[in-house]
Amino acid sequence: MDTRIEKRVGVQATSDRIWELISDLPSWNRWNPHETDVSGTIAFGGVLNMTERLPGLPERQVQGRVGEWQPRAQLVWAEKRCFLFNTVRYFEIEELEKGSCIVASGLIFSGLRGEMFHDKHRNALRRVHEAIAEGLRRAAEA
Repeated sequence: MDTRIEKRVGVQATSDRIWELISDLPSWNRWNPHETDVSGTIAFGGVLNMTERLPGLPERQVQGRVGEWQPRAQLVWAEKRCFLFNTVRYFEIEELEKGSCIVASGLIFSGLRGEMFHDKHRNALRRVHEAIAEGLRRAAEA
């Protein structure tokens, strides 16, 4: 069974503008306080490296592999964190009309240890994805 944390926000900006922010990996530090120092390649099978900072947990280095991406629509990457613990992290952009989008920041946990981690840190993870989604919204609307 998989478990999910997701925050969706309305953004008064074009999908082009939102994708510009997401695809500029080094600029994440300006709007994403929890996934910083991002580098890598957005391509099928490309590797994304970043520093993950979650409340109450030690900072850690993440190396995820891009599974899906589509300009102006989504970026999805996966990480095998340890035995019985996998995550899929994503941004999704849904353009409702020109200059008006819904953006989702989410994380899917799978494996027994993934579900246990989710259960233990659920409230903090919700706040993390709220901060990420709101930071992206503010940057896109600026």
